[in-house]
Amino acid sequence: MLKDAVPLKEIARALVVMLRHHGDVLLASPVLGVLQAHAPKIEIDALVYDDTAPMLEGHPALTQMHVVGRNWKKESLLSRFASEKRLYDALRARRYDLLVHLTEQPRGAWLARSLGARCSVAPAVPGRGEFWARSFTHLYPLARNGRRHKVEANLDALRRIGIQPGLDERRMQFVPGAAAQARVAALLAAEGLVKGTYIHIHPASRWRFKCWTPERNAQLIDRLSASHRVVLTAAPDPQELALVDEIVAKTGTRPLVLAGKLQIKELGALTAGARLFVGVDSMPMHLAAAMGTPAVALFGPSGEEEWRPWQVKHRVVASDHPCRPCGNDGCGGSKVSECLTTLGVDQVHEAVEQLLAVQRQNATER
Repeated sequence: MLKDAVPLKEIARALVVMLRHHGDVLLASPVLGVLQAHAPKIEIDALVYDDTAPMLEGHPALTQMHVVGRNWKKESLLSRFASEKRLYDALRARRYDLLVHLTEQPRGAWLARSLGARCSVAPAVPGRGEFWARSFTHLYPLARNGRRHKVEANLDALRRIGIQPGLDERRMQFVPGAAAQARVAALLAAEGLVKGTYIHIHPASRWRFKCWTPERNAQLIDRLSASHRVVLTAAPDPQELALVDEIVAKTGTRPLVLAGKLQIKELGALTAGARLFVGVDSMPMHLAAAMGTPAVALFGPSGEEEWRPWQVKHRVVASDHPCRPCGNDGCGGSKVSECLTTLGVDQVHEAVEQLLAVQRQNATER
C-alpha cells in the first residue's frame, strides 16, 4: 500500500486532463472507467480539445466535459481571454479534489496550482524544472522504452495514487449514440449491407508517412472484394480524400466509398458493424478496437508495442527493417516510410485471412 495514496473516500470530484489528438483521448478513456470502478461516488469530468470531445461524449463514467478551443490562439487577444476565462470559471466552480493530468502539456501545471485540488498527479517530465515538479502532489515516471502500451502508461497515473486497475477494467469505451447508428444503418441498407457482412478499410492518416501505397491498397481491396464487400473511409481532410480517390482509381472493383461523409460517432458505428477492420496506426484503428472489431494494423515508423489495437483480436503487419520503429516522419524526413511502402499485399492479405479463419472457428465452436 502506498504511503501517499490518495484517500478516494474523501474525493468528491476529479478532473482528467488529456489535451492531445483524437486517438490519444480515446486511449485515455480507460482512466475514467477505472477511476469510477474504484470510487463510484466520485464525479469525473474531462478536459480535452473541442474537436476531440466526441471521443469521450457519452462515456458512462463522465459527468461533465470541458473543452479548450483549438482555434482560440487565432482569435483576438480579448476574445481569447474571454474564452479562457469562461473555461477557468467553469472549472473553478466544480471545486475539484483530484486532478489527473496525462500529458506533458504545460496547461496542466497551471491548472493544478490555480484550481486548488488537494491532490494532483502528472508525469515526471525531465527538464521541466521546479515549477512543474512542485505543481503536483504526485508524479509518475514516463514509459520511455517503447514497450509499454499507451493505455497502460495512462493508467500509471492512477497506479501512482494507489489505484490498481483490474484486468477487466482497462477497456476503452466509445459510445456512437442512436443517431449515428441509425444513419450508418441507413447508408448500409441502401447498399444491401448489414452488420458483419463487410470489411472496413481506413487507409489514411493525417500523417502521410504512416500510410501504405495507393497501389497496394487497391490490390488488397480487389482481393478482398472477391468474397466480401469493402467499405472505404477517410476523414474529410483534402489529403486523405485525395489518397482515397487515388486508391479507388486503381481498383478493378467497386468498394462502398464513405470517405469524408461520416462524423466521428458515425465512424464508430460503422466500424462496430464491420466483420474486420484494416488500416494503419491511426485513430480509426483504435476506434475499431474500442468497438470490439478485430483489426489488421499496418505499422511503420511508430511502435506497435505502444500503439497496437487494445484488447481485441488483431494482427500487426510490419517490416523487419532494423531501424524501425524510428518515430520519424518518413525516411530522412521525406514523408515516405520505406518500412511501410515495402510491405507486400500478400503479407496483409494473409493477416486478414488469419483473423477471418479465427472468426469462422469461433462461430463453429459456438
